[in-house]
Amino acid sequence: MMRYSIRGPHKGPALLATAVALATVAACSGGSPSGSGTSSAPSGTASGTSAGVAPTSAPPSPTPTPTRTYPLSTAPRTVPAVRDHEAARGPGWKPAAPAGVVVAANSTGLADEGRLLAGELGIPYRGTVAAGPGDVELALGGTGARESYTLTVRDNRVRITGPDEAGVFYGTRTLKQSVKGTGAMPEGVVTDAPAKPQRGLNVDIARKYFGAGWIEDRLREMADLKLNQFGLHFSDDQGFRIASDSHPEIVSAQHLTKAEVRRILALAQSLHITVVPEIDSPGHLGAVLRAHPDLQLRNVQGTPRQGAIDISKPASARIVDDLLREYSALFPGGWFHVGADEYQALTVRSPSASYPQLATAARQKYGPQAGVQDLAEGWLNDRAAVVREAGKTAKAWNDGFFRGGVVTADKRIEVEYWTGKEIGARPPAEYLAEGRKVVNLNDEYLYYVLGEPNQFTYPTGRRIYEQWTPLVLRGTTPVAARYAPQILGARLAVWCDLSAAQTQTQVANGIRMPLNALAQKVWDAKTPTLTWEQFRTLATQVRG
Repeated sequence: MMRYSIRGPHKGPALLATAVALATVAACSGGSPSGSGTSSAPSGTASGTSAGVAPTSAPPSPTPTPTRTYPLSTAPRTVPAVRDHEAARGPGWKPAAPAGVVVAANSTGLADEGRLLAGELGIPYRGTVAAGPGDVELALGGTGARESYTLTVRDNRVRITGPDEAGVFYGTRTLKQSVKGTGAMPEGVVTDAPAKPQRGLNVDIARKYFGAGWIEDRLREMADLKLNQFGLHFSDDQGFRIASDSHPEIVSAQHLTKAEVRRILALAQSLHITVVPEIDSPGHLGAVLRAHPDLQLRNVQGTPRQGAIDISKPASARIVDDLLREYSALFPGGWFHVGADEYQALTVRSPSASYPQLATAARQKYGPQAGVQDLAEGWLNDRAAVVREAGKTAKAWNDGFFRGGVVTADKRIEVEYWTGKEIGARPPAEYLAEGRKVVNLNDEYLYYVLGEPNQFTYPTGRRIYEQWTPLVLRGTTPVAARYAPQILGARLAVWCDLSAAQTQTQVANGIRMPLNALAQKVWDAKTPTLTWEQFRTLATQVRG
C-alpha cells in the first residue's frame, strides 16, 4: 500500500479531512481516481517541487458517486409460469410516469392489445410512436412458433415481440400478472411459448342456462391464463340455447340472442380465444325432437329413446345439417363439434334386432355386411363433411369412433377423449396408433359435473396440478410419451347434469383453481417447480 506523507500546513483537522477524502476515493474507485482514467499524484503529495518547499494545495477532487448494483433478477411470478427467463442486473420496470404503451410502426394490428394493457396498468396508450423512457412497446416480428413471444426488460423499458398477435398478447398477460403480483416486471428476457396449441374450457349451457355476462367473465379469466379455446355445448335434451333462424321452433325460452352471441364472439376474438360451437347428434337432441317427434328413434316395440334421432330417416339429416350450416356461419372459428357420443341405439345387446329400420338403412347404404354401428359412423362422417364445407375442422367425442365395421371415421376429425367407461369403450392408445389427433377431456380429472351424479366428483386444482398431464387421457395412466405430438391439448369441461346443484357463481368459483392448474399443465407439461400451496397462493396474488 502507498504511504502518503503529510507536509507543511496539513496538520490537525486538515490532516483528518485529507485522510478521510483519500479513504473515500480509495473505497469508491479501488484506488484509481475517477475522471480521465489517467494516473495522478494524490492530494498532499509533493510533485514537481523543490525539497523543503511547501507545495501549493490543489483543489479537492470531487467524490465519485458509487454505481448502484443490483442482484441478478429472478423469473416473473405468473400463472402459467414462463418457460425461460434470462436473468439480468437492473431495477426492472414499474408502471410509473412517464410510462405509456406504444406500438411499433409495422405493428398497427396490436392497437387493441395496447389499449387493453394500458388500461390494466393505469398508464396512457400513445399509439404508433417511438418508445420513450419507461414505455412498453409492442411489436410483431421474429420467427418463433405460433403464440410465442419475447419480453425484454432493459434500461427502464419493456419490449414485447412475437410472430403473431396472439403471442404478443400473451406477453402482455405475463407483464400484467407480474405487476399485479409484485408491482414490477423483473429485469431480463423472457422467452415463452405454449406446449399445446389447444387450451381451454368447455361449458354446457344447454342443461343450465348461463348468461352472456357470465360467459364473458370466463373468457376474460381464460385470457389471463393464456387459454385459447372455449367450447360451447348449447344443444341437448334439456334445451337449445341460441336463437335460430332456420328452426326457431326448437329454441328454448331461456337462450342467447344472436346479438349476444356476436358480442361474446367479438370479445373472444379480441382475447385470442376461439369459440367452438357444439350441436351433438345423433344423440342428445331432445330439445330438437320435442318440436319434431316424428324423428324420434323408436325401438321395435315402438318405445322412444330419449334424445336419439332416427338416422334412417332423410329428414333427420336435413334438420341437423340446417343447424350445422346456420351456426357455422355465425361462429367464425376453425372448429365445429358434432358430438357423436352416447347414441342409444348402440347401447343395447343387439342393435339390429332392436332397431331393424337402422339395420336395413345400413345395408342399403353400405352393403350387406354393414350394421347399425356403420350407419352411425357414416352419420358422423356426413356431419363432419357439412362443417368441412363451411371451412371448419370437425371434433367428435371418442365414443363415436368404433373399431372394426365397414365404415371408418374420417381421420380428419379430431377425437375429444373423455371417457373409457362406456360400453365397448376403446383405450386412447388405439386412436393414437391409428394416427388420429386427440384432445384431452379426461373425465377422471377434467369433468366438473353439477351434482356429482354417476360417481363423478368435482375436480380439484391440486389433483390436476400434482397428478395430471396431457398424456393422461383415460383414468390415471399416461399413454406412451411418443404420442405427445398427437395430443393437441386439453379443456376443463363443465356439465350441468343436475342443473340446480350449483348457482352460476358457485360454478365460477368451483372451476377457478382447476382452470389455473390446467393452464399450467398445457402451457408446460413438465413437473412444476412450485408446490401446490405455493401455486395456489400465487394464483390468488396475480388474479384480476
